[in-house]
Amino acid sequence: MADFPELLDTLKRSAAALHDSNVPFVLGGGLACWARGGPETEHDVDYMVRPEDAQRALDALEEAGFKTEKPPENWLYKAYYGDVLIDLIFNPQGGPVNDGVLERAEELEVQAVRMLVMTLEDVMVTKLLALHEHEVDYDNVLEVARS
Repeated sequence: MADFPELLDTLKRSAAALHDSNVPFVLGGGLACWARGGPETEHDVDYMVRPEDAQRALDALEEAGFKTEKPPENWLYKAYYGDVLIDLIFNPQGGPVNDGVLERAEELEVQAVRMLVMTLEDVMVTKLLALHEHEVDYDNVLEVARS
């Protein structure tokens, strides 16, 4: 697991690569919460991309030197920079990423890089929809709600 400074460095590098390739994306997950004043996270970098942009996003990261993969799950792609994982999420539980997710996001400066950041409501919904009866872990959801 990466430490927080490594996570932030990877966030900057990956966001720059996506910007340079004109791939629309929204910062999601724990870092979207952190960018809005929530707690630090050491888990991963989550980007929400439309399904039609997912392959271009993966290609942009690969061209920027990231190790990429298409896991068997059909809702995300993965990229790695050292020990840091990046999830390119395009079809989360509840339906594919659409223009509404991008339109609701707010442009913020995150580590000196301007990017769209997912609304806290959208982060909460994606976290709640990811829960299922075999793995009910409310820790992440409560952390978001509390912050």
